[in-house]
Formats: sequence, C-alpha cells, structure tokens
Amino acid sequence: MKINGVFIDSLGVHLPEWVASAEAEGASDYARGEFAAAGLKGTHVAGDVPAADMAVLAARSAVTRSSAQLEAIDYHVHGSVYYQVPEGAYAPAYVLRELGAGEIPSLDVQQGCNSMLGGLEAAIGQVTGVAKRNNVLITTATNFSTPLINRWGDFGTSSIFSDGAVAAVVNGRGGFAEVRSLASGTLHSLEQWHRGEESLLPPDGSDRKYFNMGERSQYFVDNVMGFAELFEKFGKFDLGIINEAIVDAGLTSEEISKVISINVDKRMTEHALMRPLGIPMDRLVWEYGSSVGHAGGADIFITLEHAVRTGELVPGDHVLMTSQGPGWVCSATVLTIGELPAW
Repeated sequence: MKINGVFIDSLGVHLPEWVASAEAEGASDYARGEFAAAGLKGTHVAGDVPAADMAVLAARSAVTRSSAQLEAIDYHVHGSVYYQVPEGAYAPAYVLRELGAGEIPSLDVQQGCNSMLGGLEAAIGQVTGVAKRNNVLITTATNFSTPLINRWGDFGTSSIFSDGAVAAVVNGRGGFAEVRSLASGTLHSLEQWHRGEESLLPPDGSDRKYFNMGERSQYFVDNVMGFAELFEKFGKFDLGIINEAIVDAGLTSEEISKVISINVDKRMTEHALMRPLGIPMDRLVWEYGSSVGHAGGADIFITLEHAVRTGELVPGDHVLMTSQGPGWVCSATVLTIGELPAW
C-alpha cells in the first residue's frame, strides 16, 4: 500500500553485553568456522535482564529523542518474539506501566521476527485511520538466555540468536524518515515449517520440551515439503511482497539507495534478495548487523538506528527494509530519509 503522511520520528535501542562468535561458549569448532564463513561476528547476551525490561529501556530512549513528550504517546504496539511475560500476562501493559505512559490502547503483535514491521503496519492504520493517533510507540525485545535454547546452533549456522530491544515513535507530522509504502502477506502453506509436529493442545503437565526451531524445521522438510519446493515457495512470495513495496513507493529497484534485512548469512541475502532485485551488494547495509546477531524483530530497526546515527544514511536516500517471521509472514517497507535527527 502507498503511504502518505506517516513518519518515523525517533528510534531507541538497547543492546546488552557483546560476545564474539569466535569465543562463544557452547558453540562447536564447526559452528565457529561456519559463522566466520557467513561473516557473523558475534551477538549480544542479556543474561537475567528480561526482554520486557529491555523494551522499556529502548522505549525511554526513543521517547527522549522524540519531538513528543511521554504524555503525548497515545497508542502502543509491542512485538512478541520469544518469552516476554508469564502465560496469561500482557507484555504491552508491563512496558507501558514501567515507562510511566498514560492509560492508552495497546496491541501485542505476535509475528516473531517480523514484529516491528507488523507493528509499523498497525501504527500506520492508527495514524491515518479514523483513530487519528498523534504518536504511536512501537517496541520489541528478545532474551534467548535460557537452557531451553542454544543460541549458537538451534537454527543452523546461518544466524545467531541475539538479545536486545528497539523502539520507534511514529507520527503524522514529521520525522527523520517518511514511510512511503508497506506491503505484507502470509504464506500459510508454510505454517507448519516453524511448528513441526508440536501439539496444538494446552500443556499436559509434563516437563517443558526443549525449544529447538531447527528440529521443527527439519521435521517439516522431512515429512511435508522438501527444501527445493520450500525455498522456491517462500522466495517467490517474499520477492512479490518486496516488489509491491517498491512499486507502491513510486520507485524502481535501481532507485533504492540502501537495503536493510534481517541479520543472517550475507551469502543468503545476496542470493535470495539482492540478486533477484538487481540491486548491487554495496547497497546492503550489513556490516554492523553482522556483529549484532539475529534479535528477532528488532534487527532491521537496530540497523536503521545505527545507519542514521553514524551517517551511513543521508537525506534523500530511499531505504528498503524487509523482514520475515513464522507463519510464513513477510513485510517490506520503503522509507525516504528526509533529515538527520539531532541524536
């Protein structure tokens, strides 16, 4: 969809302690070698700092940098990836209470690694629709520090799970970036890819099963759909979504100045994204993200914040951002950088 009059006013990031992939405890020598070949330099580990608390820290930073005061925030979208709060509790309410925000409406977007773009899509509707919200806060955070997950190997060696948080303030008045378009979709024929053979029934009282996304994915490949068909399906689907976003922005792929995608093996991004779009690899904003790790839905906005703050993005740049999540969901947005913010 073509977007008019929606802007990203500010961004806030919180990243905990950094750990180099070459020095990772729990990673095999083979995995370390594969990370090096993929260009993945490290990740961030939060330890006993909850994801929801990191979301609060990122939100405080975003609000401090925003042209709006905290009391002017009138809607909140939180993206849940992995564990946020105990079952039956509500993560957005925790974030808002800790932040000291007003008693405003909120939404929990459970789109996994697509959660920030899913949140942006919801925010666009709130700003441009009948609600006419003034300032929408979007947050997401992850903490994979649990014995139930091996961040160094549970999803192969094409990415490393990372802990961290990001927040954005979106409005209809102005900001450093204008949202030109956003496209999204759900390829539900791949829903079982991230579910595997897990039961849909409530827990039966037995010990919680080790959370291994790689095992679920392998079950799907072995029993439902082979690799070749799987990659063909989601590759074609993702490129359709991305091209829709570019066209709706009134641009061509040649006019895209920079591309920001999730933090995975650079070779995968080149073959699955950049080459099919005909965009040179030197337009991929990747170097910083290669040391951040894959922090769920936060990746692309963490990279955006860094690229704006360090001057890698400049006024006039057209930026394509894309992410994916379980389901299989994919979203893409095109931003135009209007100015460099004070921060």
